[in-house]
Amino acid sequence: MDWSKGEQTIIWDIRFPRVLLGAIVGAGLSVVGVAIQSLVRNSLADPYVLGVSSGASVGATLVIIFGAFSMYGQYALSFGAFTGSLVSIILIFTLSRIGGQNSTVRLLMAGIAISAILSAITSLLVFSAPNEHGIGTVLFWLSGSLAGGKWEYLTIPTLIVVICLIVLMAQYRSLNAMLMGEESAGTLGVNTVQFRKLLLVITALLTGVIVSIAGSIGFVGLMMPHIVRVMVGSDHRRVLPVSALFGAIFLIWVDVVARLAFAPEELPIGILTALCGGPFFIWLMLRSSYSFGGSGR
Repeated sequence: MDWSKGEQTIIWDIRFPRVLLGAIVGAGLSVVGVAIQSLVRNSLADPYVLGVSSGASVGATLVIIFGAFSMYGQYALSFGAFTGSLVSIILIFTLSRIGGQNSTVRLLMAGIAISAILSAITSLLVFSAPNEHGIGTVLFWLSGSLAGGKWEYLTIPTLIVVICLIVLMAQYRSLNAMLMGEESAGTLGVNTVQFRKLLLVITALLTGVIVSIAGSIGFVGLMMPHIVRVMVGSDHRRVLPVSALFGAIFLIWVDVVARLAFAPEELPIGILTALCGGPFFIWLMLRSSYSFGGSGR
């Protein structure tokens, strides 16, 4: 097949990297959804719902508008988003456990509160920007987009997603044990303190890297793991790879719809995932039981 120079540029340099980025981001969001749901033992958990993405957005906005973390060069955006997501998830998890309780309601309330605060901080940063440089980029990026899909930007996200997936796959027995509760997992030989720290780092790392390159895309990490568990059960040896596959396929097609629905204008991809994920989230909440360990009370 003979391609013209223009066709080759469009397909190889624009479309193909974007498709790959969609697959990477979709897989990464699904994997981080599995990790965070295991961490908090609740199927309603998701980086976007719990406010982890909001923390990453604060860090990334600081980099884009104010040049924070400039000492890290081309990795400044990823480092800023990672730092923000790590701080936010630690705050949310700590706040939800005050008083020795760790209920679903407290977790969601903590996530909503921290997310609201961090979203307000992001808006304040945009409002107080010294000039208009980067504001338009931040506002579009905050709704999620794969427009930044270029070959040179794919290496780090791909490595991070693959490495984190491999690490979690190697720990699938511990993930399965955590579904029964920390005490039960401890009796099965799981060092719950160290394993929790590992899950915290993986969640923050994946969320930070994904947000830094694609913005805040919600509900993928909520929907895909739950759908996969209905299909293949709760064994993480199957849940992790199938969730990654489903997430990749889902986000690729959502991006196609985002580009074609209002062509030639491009719809932020986060709007479509929210339209899909919002009703899904409501449906989960209305079910009689929505935590791995029971009613979630």
